[in-house]
Amino acid sequence: MFGIEVNDIEIEKLFNTENAWNNLPFLLEGVPYTLLVAVISMGIGLVLGFFLSLARGSDRIWLRWPARFYISFMRGTPILVYLFVLYFGLPVVGIQISAISAALIGFGTNSAAYIAEINRASLNSVPGGQWESSRALGLTYWQTVRRIIMPQATRIAIPPLGNVFLDLLKATSLAAMISVPEILNKAQIAAGRTIDSMTMYILAALIYWPLTMIFSALQDYLEKRYNRYL
Repeated sequence: MFGIEVNDIEIEKLFNTENAWNNLPFLLEGVPYTLLVAVISMGIGLVLGFFLSLARGSDRIWLRWPARFYISFMRGTPILVYLFVLYFGLPVVGIQISAISAALIGFGTNSAAYIAEINRASLNSVPGGQWESSRALGLTYWQTVRRIIMPQATRIAIPPLGNVFLDLLKATSLAAMISVPEILNKAQIAAGRTIDSMTMYILAALIYWPLTMIFSALQDYLEKRYNRYL
C-alpha cells in the first residue's frame, strides 16, 4: 500500500564494521565542534533567557510585550530556517559571518526563548511567602534572591534546562547544513567518500549517544545536589 518492499537484509550492508572503524577517527574530529556549539550556545541562551524571563514578567508593557513577541517568534519558527537566514541571507545585505558564528548566534538566541519560559515558571513556582519571611528576617532583596529564591528555583529548573541542553546537543547536527564541521558534517563527507551512507550515519548516531549519556549523568548529579533545598 505504501510502496515498502522488504527483501533479505544483509547486515554487512546495513553496518560495515570495517568502514566504521576506519572512519571513526575522522568523525570524532567533529566532536569538539559539536561540543563548542552546544556549550557556548547554551551559555548564550542562559544569559539572554534570564533577562528575557525578567522582561516577560515585568509590569512595564514596553519590556513585557517585546519579550513575549521574541519568545513567540523563536518558538514558532524552525531553527534550520533561522540558520539559513543568518548564514545565507545576511550576506545579501552586506553582513558576512562565519558558519560557526551563525551556529552560535542561531542556537543561542533560539534556546534563550525556551530557557526564558523555564526560568519564569521556576521563579513563579517559589511560594510568595518566602519573600515575606525573608523580609521579616531582615534580608535585603538581593540576599533573598541569592540565598532563598534562586536555590529553590534552580532545583526546579534543572530538569527542563537539562532537556534543553540535550536537545541542543543533538540539534547541532543541523549546523552541518551550513558547513560547520561537526559530527554529522563529517559523516556526510565520509559517506560520500566510502559510498556507505548507512554505516556512516549509524556511526554518527553512536557517537551522539554517549555524549548525551555523559550530560544526562551530570544533570542527575546536579538534581541530587540541589535536592537538599527541598
